Amino acid sequence: MVSRVAVVGANGRMGRLAVGLVEREPDLALHAAIGSQDDPERMAGADLVLDLTVPQVSPGVVDRALEHGIPALVGTSGWSAERLAGLERRIPEGLGVIVIPNFSVGSVLATRFAAEAARYFESIEIVEAHHAGKVDSPSGTAVRTAELMAAARGELGPVDAPHSDQRARGQQVASIPIHSLRLRGVQARQDVHFGGEGEVLTLTHETLSPSSYEAGILLGLRSLPAARGLTVGLGALLDAAAAQAPGAASS
Repeated sequence: MVSRVAVVGANGRMGRLAVGLVEREPDLALHAAIGSQDDPERMAGADLVLDLTVPQVSPGVVDRALEHGIPALVGTSGWSAERLAGLERRIPEGLGVIVIPNFSVGSVLATRFAAEAARYFESIEIVEAHHAGKVDSPSGTAVRTAELMAAARGELGPVDAPHSDQRARGQQVASIPIHSLRLRGVQARQDVHFGGEGEVLTLTHETLSPSSYEAGILLGLRSLPAARGLTVGLGALLDAAAAQAPGAASS
C-alpha cells in the first residue's frame, strides 16, 4: 500500500530533503509539497502530513491536519512539554501525532546517554550549534535533552547553575542552562557538559550531512498510520521497531 504524503514546509532545508525522500521510496507518494506561502488546504486528501515548518506555524499545521482526519509527523522545533500536553488533549480518538525533535539516530542515543549521566552530576550545561539559517533557539533537541535529564534526576532536584540571572549564562530549561550558537559552516552539533569533583564529562553529537536524517524520517512516516495519541521522540519508534524485529528477545 502506498501512502500519500503532504510535506508542509517543503521549501526549507529539511522540507526539500523530505520531498526527495518521499518521491524516491516505493511505498510513499508525494501528495503535495506545500510552502510557507501556499494554501495549507492542499493537504486535504493526503494519508499523512509531515510538518517541517517553524515553531509559530507548526501548531496550526497540526491542528489543520487533525481537522481533516490526517495523522501528522512533526519535525519542527519549539514543542515544549506544556505545548505537547495541550496537543495530546486535542488529538481525536483513532488518530496519532508523532513529534520528533531530531530525526538523527545518533542524536537520540546521545540524549539517552545524557539522561543516564544526569543522575551523577550536579553541574550540567548544554551548548548547541546550528547553521545560521535556523530561526529558533534553543533547539528542540536541546530542550528535549534538558527535559529528559531533569526527569532522570527525579528527587535530586535542579542542577547547580550559578549566576543564572546573567544573560550570558544562557536560557534555563528545567534548571539546565542552554547556550545556542548559529554559525555558517555548521550543520548541527550538541555538547552536553557534566562537571564533577575533579572531572568533566562531555557528550557530543555532530551532524555532518542531512542524509543522517533520512532513516528517522522514513521510520516516522511508516510508523504514523498505526500511531494513536501522542508519541514523542525517535527513541520510542526505535524501541518499538527493535521489539518487532525478527529474533528479538522476549522476556
